[in-house]
Amino acid sequence: MAFPDSFLEELRNRVPLSGVVGRSVRLIKRGREFTGLCPFHNEKTPSFTVNDDKGFFHCFGCGAHGDVIGFVMRNAGLSFPEAVEQIAQEAGLAVPQVRPEDRQKADQAATLGKAMEEAAKWFQAQLQGDTGTEARAYIRKRGLTADTVERFRLGYAPASRTALKEAMLARNIPETMLVEAGLLIKPEEGGASYDRFRNRVMFPIGDRRGRVIAFGGRALDPDAPAKYLNSPETPLFHKGFNLYNHANAREAAREAGAVVVVEGYMDVIALAQAGIAHAVAPLGTALTEEQMALLWRLSNEPILCFDGDNAGWRAALRAADRAVPLLEPGRSFRFAILPGGQDPDDLVRSQGRAAMDEVLSNALPLADILWRRETENRPLDTPERRAALEAALIGLANQIKSPAVQNHYREHFRARMRNLFAPARTAWPPGGRNWSPGRIRPGFGRPQQPEGDTGPITSGLSGRTERALLAAVVAHPWLLEDHGEVFAALSFPQGPLDSLKSRILEEASRHPGLDGEAFAAHLRQQGLGPQLDLATGESGRVLEPFARAGTARGKVEKGWYQAVQRYRLAELEQELAAAEADLASDTNPEAWQRFVALQAEVGSARSQVSASDTD
Repeated sequence: MAFPDSFLEELRNRVPLSGVVGRSVRLIKRGREFTGLCPFHNEKTPSFTVNDDKGFFHCFGCGAHGDVIGFVMRNAGLSFPEAVEQIAQEAGLAVPQVRPEDRQKADQAATLGKAMEEAAKWFQAQLQGDTGTEARAYIRKRGLTADTVERFRLGYAPASRTALKEAMLARNIPETMLVEAGLLIKPEEGGASYDRFRNRVMFPIGDRRGRVIAFGGRALDPDAPAKYLNSPETPLFHKGFNLYNHANAREAAREAGAVVVVEGYMDVIALAQAGIAHAVAPLGTALTEEQMALLWRLSNEPILCFDGDNAGWRAALRAADRAVPLLEPGRSFRFAILPGGQDPDDLVRSQGRAAMDEVLSNALPLADILWRRETENRPLDTPERRAALEAALIGLANQIKSPAVQNHYREHFRARMRNLFAPARTAWPPGGRNWSPGRIRPGFGRPQQPEGDTGPITSGLSGRTERALLAAVVAHPWLLEDHGEVFAALSFPQGPLDSLKSRILEEASRHPGLDGEAFAAHLRQQGLGPQLDLATGESGRVLEPFARAGTARGKVEKGWYQAVQRYRLAELEQELAAAEADLASDTNPEAWQRFVALQAEVGSARSQVSASDTD
């Protein structure tokens, strides 16, 4: 039984190979690959590897090799159709009934693909020929090198109404096929067909394997009705299911541990020329759910980079709203907004790659984008208005289909609302009464540690505890896989330890599966050696066995969790003391309610700490 190539490719993309293999082989993460004992021959030393990025397994002992379908066939003793049906059921895909007409469609798609490839070559030749003088001048003006033009296969469609048509007919490609591929337009009212693209710089659009399936054309005539024109929907091309530069960006995204999404073809090309090869773009529309799924296969947190104008901000909000229901544990988006109305092409040409790297490094989490939209320019001076804000934020969280992520978003928004509405203080302990409702108070009322101060802070919250918690997750990165949300929620004082905490979370998400030694080495490679020495120095490790590299997993987890509970209790006790001090001069009912609520939270936290210590 034959299956369409497109269906088999979708099947392989949908089902992670390591998940299937891991049900029968104990796999250990080693960099980008998994290793284990080969299930197909007896061995004592692992020689079996699984690579999800490349989609294959390989045994260096017996030579077994294949994809997810081949593994199921070998391991379960199934035929090819049986293995396909089993994997499709797991992936929630309906197995297509292959009929003669389906095979005919597959053959037709292959033939259309050949026509698109011929057109791409012809457009490239026109760019380098006599007719391409104006197009070459435009490309030089945009700062593109000859190597970049060659790498992205840029071309030119002459201003002639039938130049492409005549060239393709001379290559024995039928007119009907050229119309179906979207290269020619056949008037509905009758008459001769004509070239769709005329007097435009041409950008070939490839599928996931790099095969040309469509084109984008940039008009050279400033009076053209559309500056950019894309191919229509065809049997080969569905714009909501593809990304520009997908094939080229895949390997680069694996190397960088990230993927950047920009708005246009020229942005992608300019970034690639500047050395940022892991950029892609949607094809003239807002990001679709299918495109988001493709992006998550490249990176757990793709960075969506939008132009720094009102249109860019609106595009960011549309993407955020579409992403919210799809969030999963460990899967989200970050948002980079460019300065001064610029786009990536403008920025790298005027200021170079370093400026773009800075923009990307400052990308905001999705939760921050949603919070900004709901709170910006919104009056919050009455209980009713504050309740409306809470309803809007919790309503957003409730759209998330994943119960775990939904719960954490609700907690995140409620914590930020408590911060927003709590009084702000300028010193600790609170001496005066310099506070006003509605100001954001960083750190849940925690004393702020001056930048560069590495010593302990006051009121029982010692820098040693923070160093121990940081040292523990560096020595035992699996803590972040099991308790990453708990670690992220800890509000360290502003300073070097808090900065290190943020970078640890970022690097752990980009490079999962590293052991403690490899993770520490990676952090040092990222220039974090001084901060790491501060966190993992003897003062942070001697008295806390759970932070030591050789401690057993059970003791690490128990000790780390107890330290987190005590740390949270100390935070709450400081907040309670501040609330009690406020009551001496403030009879506001909200201040009293806050004090009572904090009393209850402190009591509950003390009970948890006591029970944990007893256990």
